[in-house]
Amino acid sequence: MNKVITIVIPCKNEKQNIINVLKLIFKQNLNCQIIIADSSDDKVSFKLLYDFVEQSNKPIKIIKGGLPSTARNNGAKLVKTPYILFLDADIFILKESFIKDCLATAIKNDYDLITCKFKTIGGEYDYVYRIFDIIQKVTAVSRPFALGGVMLFKTQTFNKLGGFNEEDKIAEDYRLSMQIQSKKFKVVSDHVYTSPRRFKNKGLGYMIKIMILSWWNRNNKDWFKNDQGYWV
Repeated sequence: MNKVITIVIPCKNEKQNIINVLKLIFKQNLNCQIIIADSSDDKVSFKLLYDFVEQSNKPIKIIKGGLPSTARNNGAKLVKTPYILFLDADIFILKESFIKDCLATAIKNDYDLITCKFKTIGGEYDYVYRIFDIIQKVTAVSRPFALGGVMLFKTQTFNKLGGFNEEDKIAEDYRLSMQIQSKKFKVVSDHVYTSPRRFKNKGLGYMIKIMILSWWNRNNKDWFKNDQGYWV
């Protein structure tokens, strides 16, 4: 697997979160390189992560991060494998064959991009992700739609598209996924679990508004250059 796939994770001030995520990745038994693009300015997060990586004896490299688009691109520059899996630092993969299954599907069907379904820890906001599922199904005919939490790319295609647009301060994942041909895109039926903190911190109304406005402005590249208050 270390010659087939590399995992890239942008990370900032995640404290124990990222460690729990990494422990679940280890259970996938991939033995592949993991690149963490870290932007932490929280001393606790910084120390927890670096101490864990040092003690793990796993092929993990920590590099300079930035906003998600920059952090992911920084990680992708180091990738030598034919596939890259971009994960967020709060994505919890419980199915122990999840990554291998996604990779097998990508290779067998020559997909350029694979993503999956999402649930929130505790289930409080699962219905929001069901809305995402509907949007994905409707738009996939003409324009794929993937969330950055899980994006398994064919590296050659990712590089050909130029990676994530670093001028995008928001929805960079959506903007890149729209460039994939529909027949080269797949949403697998498996779920991963994500933290509900975005909904709690920003409010459900704000998150739904951003989703709608991102779609409405999908052809207006300048709209995405402003973070629309997401990082405040």
